[in-house]
Amino acid sequence: MLGHMARTLVVKATAGADAPERCAQAFTVAATAVAAGVDVSLWLTGESTWFAVPGRAQQFELPHSAPLAELLHVILTSGRVTACTQCAARREIGPDDVLPGVRIAGAAVFVEEAMTEGAQALVY
Repeated sequence: MLGHMARTLVVKATAGADAPERCAQAFTVAATAVAAGVDVSLWLTGESTWFAVPGRAQQFELPHSAPLAELLHVILTSGRVTACTQCAARREIGPDDVLPGVRIAGAAVFVEEAMTEGAQALVY
């Protein structure tokens, strides 16, 4: 669709089941960008941090939205997924608790990704 792009899209999801439309938008945009060949980094913060844990994305439901588990799979296949260090700690989620391919990292890594030349950051 978009061909090879040198830009990176950094998407920060700040909501989970507490704000399902905002959450689904973040995952949909990230998965769509991955499918279009864009280099994507999805950050899970706040309540969206739970989706780093196996089985949690399957529990999310929003009418007329693609299943969150499928969107997450697309992103994990060709993009990067990071759970916020502090958000994970507040929920007692550790490195052994997350899906394969999900890393836990903090604000310094987010800032580094967002400030990389050619990066575009979106926050939902």
